[in-house]
Order: sequence, then C-alpha cells, then structure tokens
Amino acid sequence: MKQKIELLSPVGSFENLHAAIQGGADAIYFGVEQLNMRAKSINSFSLDDISRIKAICSQNNIKAYITLNTVMYEHDMQLLKTILKEVKNQEIDAVIAADFAVMEFCKQLKIPVHVSTQANVSNIESVKFFANFSDAVVLARELTLKQVKQITDEIARKKIKGISGELMRIEVFIHGALCMAISGKCYLSLHSQNSSANRGACAQNCRHAYKVRDMETGEELMIDNEYIMSPKDLCTINILDQVIESGATILKIEGRGKGPEYVYTVTKSYCQAIEEIQAGTYTQEKSEAWKIELNKVYNRGFWEGYYLGKQLGEWTINPGSAATEKKVYVGKGSNYFSKIKVGEFILESGSIAVGDTLLVTSPDYGIVKEKIDILVVNGIAAEKAVRGDLVTFPLDKKITSRDKLYKMVEENNG
Repeated sequence: MKQKIELLSPVGSFENLHAAIQGGADAIYFGVEQLNMRAKSINSFSLDDISRIKAICSQNNIKAYITLNTVMYEHDMQLLKTILKEVKNQEIDAVIAADFAVMEFCKQLKIPVHVSTQANVSNIESVKFFANFSDAVVLARELTLKQVKQITDEIARKKIKGISGELMRIEVFIHGALCMAISGKCYLSLHSQNSSANRGACAQNCRHAYKVRDMETGEELMIDNEYIMSPKDLCTINILDQVIESGATILKIEGRGKGPEYVYTVTKSYCQAIEEIQAGTYTQEKSEAWKIELNKVYNRGFWEGYYLGKQLGEWTINPGSAATEKKVYVGKGSNYFSKIKVGEFILESGSIAVGDTLLVTSPDYGIVKEKIDILVVNGIAAEKAVRGDLVTFPLDKKITSRDKLYKMVEENNG
C-alpha cells in the first residue's frame, strides 16, 4: 500500500501559518531564534511562539516541524537545548536537522528527526546511516527523479526503518528558490560580508549582476541578460505526477521568507494537483492553469531543477521577482463592524478604487483576496479613496490593527 502524500508548506509568520492552512497544507515547517536557515531573511519566531504554533496546527489537524538546521557551534549548545526542551514539551512533530549534535540530543529526548537537505544525502547507504537518528530524509536537491526512485525502491526492498520502527520516508523540494550551491551550502556571503549562509544569514550575493574583467587588458564585460549565479526557481507542477511516482512522500515547498499570498497560492495549487493525480484526473492542461496562478506570486522564472537530468543553466533574467502580480501596501486595519460584516481601514499610502483587487493579510487568519464592488469613503459611498481616508467594504473576516491592506497590480515582466 502506498504511503500518504504529505504537502509541507513554509511558515515565517503567523500570517503565513494561516495561509498554509487555508491552502490545504498537511504540515508546516518554521524556525525560531537564530538556529535556522532563514534567520536573517525573516523575523524568526521566538521560543514563546512555539506553543501557539503547535496549538493552531493541532486545531487544524496538521503537523508542525521545526528547523534547527544551521551549522552548530559550541556556544549554540545552551540555546539549542533550551529550544529542544520546549519542542519536547509542546510535542512538535519533528525537528529538521543537519548537525549531529542536534540529532543526538533529539535521540536522547525521543524527538522525531527529519534529516535536512543540508546533509546532502544522495545514496541509500547514507539513508541507512541516518535511519539510526531519524524517520525521514530530505534528499540532496541535485538528484534526478531516477536517482530518487532508486533510493525509495531500495528502502522498500531492504525494509529500511527509521528510529520509530516505520519505513524511512523521503522528502523532496517541489517548488521555490534554488541557489547555485550544493544543497544550499555556500560560503560566498561569508567571504564577502562575514555573513554565513550556513548560519541562516545569506546575503544573496549570487542574485546580483556582475562584470567580468580581463586582468591583463583591464577590459570589462557585462554578462548580458542573465544573472549567471542566480538560477530560476524550482517548479514541478508540470511533472508532479513523476515526482510522486519517484516514491517521495513528503513534498516540500520553499519560501519561509515569502509573503502569505505566496504561501497560500503555491500550497493551494500543489494541493489541488496532488488531489487530481490521486484521482487519476491530472492533465497537462490543468498543470498549465496552476502555473498561471504560480506565476502571479514571487518567482525568478521557473524550471524543473535537476529532476529531469538537466544541467544547471536555467539562469534568471530579472534582478527580482518575475511575478505577474504585485501587492502594493495601502493601509492597515482600523475597525470591524461584526453585525454587518464590514471592515474599516485607514489608507496610509496610494489609492484604491471600486474594481480594484485588494489583499488583506492577518496574523489571525492568513489572507483574504477579492475584487471590491462597494466602497465607502469617510462614511459616504464613493468610487475612489486616497491617503488619509477611512474606507469600509464588506469583509467576512474580523479586522484588527495588525491587519494590512494591499492593492494588487498587474506587472509586465515581458
């Protein structure tokens, strides 16, 4: 009997957590303090947030995994132990780890472990070794689907069981940012800015444009049209049936530094695709429709990564996002009239008008995105509102001052 497919979504904020739930995630992963690989790119959750994250996940019947996958130094041990104690107390479902110290402490505390892609696991012997510490392995990102299937077939044939006594599970990335480094291990920003990617502090030097200088003649050349150290983003929506056929059962989305609209859109698209594959109704026409949705949120262009045996060479042509939609901040929540289900916002930037598509993000429920047909400005029905105005429009979700309002605008990246 085939194992259940688990869709794993990235969470870097409470807005993202609720967006992942809205999108249909089976599990989420998050980091706390500075011992995770997104410590610099996001405002990481604190130790005190772990209990709230677990409570929300339990209420929604999804799993919660915590990332503790940086290089660990001696001075990190006390914080590591403190975090793991809270992880144990809150019954977090697993720790994603690459350092043996983390794995050993988890083993002592009987905390499930997923071996991070940072461990660069690329063969069955490594899987057998890590089975002494874990129940799942996130394989190296550079493997082809054929190589993944060889590993999953061997797990089944040799009945390789993890520390819990269940067959080892294989986890792979299916969507999100890639970098030129082997499974994310890079020292570029450490050398240039003393900011280590392996400590969650990547400065993303590879995403910049560069000149090439001939040291003999002094002649300089600008690399034309491509950011040659910045790969396009991974997107497997067109080959997701092949990914599942490889035997991987945990499908992981990258993006803890992205916004809740990204988490919701990507999670929802892949959730629908998985359901269609399992129902036998997945088609390339449907995958193209999902890809249109995926193109709307942050991306650097798409390719299928190494899964089909391609060499790296799919470089981005944009310094930033190639998304076909962009959110523009316009205001924040002010009040909510629950009896008539109307939200009130104060505009702090730009303008909005009837017919605009607005996005509301909230740490209490994730996102709401809808086109506005009715707009009241300073108590009077109007077609347009500008900075300083109080605006109200129908909304099913309760609004607080922590909620943010954005206007969605189309982007021409052609």
